[in-house]
Amino acid sequence: MKTVLFLPMTHEGKEQIAISFDKDEGLTAYLKKFPGIGQCGSNGTFYIERTSANKKMLFDYLRKANCFIDYSGLNPKVKNTKTNKGKIKLPGLTVENQQEFEKFRRWLQEKRLSHNTINTYIEVTRFFVRYSILKGAKDYTKRLIESFNYDFIVKEGKSISYQNQCINGIKKYLAYKNMDVGKLNLTRPRKEKKLPVVLSKDEVKAIMEVTHNLKHKCLLCLIYSGGLRVGEAINLKINDIDSYRMLIHVKGAKGKKDRYTLLSTSFLYLLRKYYKEFRPKVYLFEGQGNDQYSSSSAQSVLRRSVRIAGVKKKVTLHTLRHSFATHLLENGTDIRYIQELLGHNSPKTTMIYTHVTENSLKNINNPFDGL
Repeated sequence: MKTVLFLPMTHEGKEQIAISFDKDEGLTAYLKKFPGIGQCGSNGTFYIERTSANKKMLFDYLRKANCFIDYSGLNPKVKNTKTNKGKIKLPGLTVENQQEFEKFRRWLQEKRLSHNTINTYIEVTRFFVRYSILKGAKDYTKRLIESFNYDFIVKEGKSISYQNQCINGIKKYLAYKNMDVGKLNLTRPRKEKKLPVVLSKDEVKAIMEVTHNLKHKCLLCLIYSGGLRVGEAINLKINDIDSYRMLIHVKGAKGKKDRYTLLSTSFLYLLRKYYKEFRPKVYLFEGQGNDQYSSSSAQSVLRRSVRIAGVKKKVTLHTLRHSFATHLLENGTDIRYIQELLGHNSPKTTMIYTHVTENSLKNINNPFDGL
């Protein structure tokens, strides 16, 4: 499949959708037939007026040509139309800026970063470049970055995690531009040490029991029983399930590492029932048209089940992974084995679960009871 990017663009003072793809004569000829399409004379970039209707029609049109469309660059959080009180209205990016970001994206892909990380870095760096245009900055200085950090992260109350992502993205962009990042001495703030939300076994059981759709139930059970990240679960292929050794082969996980995790006997029975009914072709879980199942769809499935089950905790798919690790620890599993199953680089990461296990807390005598 050819990859096509939808990117924000300003042309003659109007908001446009820029259509970016690697040189392809057939796709170029195909796009020229789309009603209302324009093309820049300077660099040949196709564009169309930015409306939701145009976006949908263009998406459907390109899908017919067997294209994969990435429109994450059109994130509404960074649109130019924000007029809320106290918000700074940022200028749009020029066509030259857009071309530069396409090269930056390819540079990040060559570094083998994950799809989600690349999208995040592109988004925050676009934001920063638009801010530098607003300030009329000729150079990317430490002072400019600190000003951006205060105006759009600190004042906006963004999380420390998001602030670190912004700094990481800007650092990558400056490295791409062959600037000496070390001279800027950019420091990341310390992360908050928050304990993970963990479900009890009864809460996990309740969530699974109210999930009646077989595919949805199988997906949630897989994430919990294998301690998987959502991306790992939807990337699994049929031959990654080793029912002879009762293991799941997780390939190319975080840090580009492979690992094995547990295949539950009870889950295997459910999985076989699911396979006979749905007959997936490539990926273990497929959406419409045999495409890979999306993480957003998986999150929606969980939210619905949590609501029906009456669980009041703030639950995400990653909560199932946290719960898997905590329940293993409560059952007496050695923390080094849990580290391997989760794919953690350091045992320090896994040690956080020792702070949330019921067993460790129950064994402590409260001094109030001895009064």
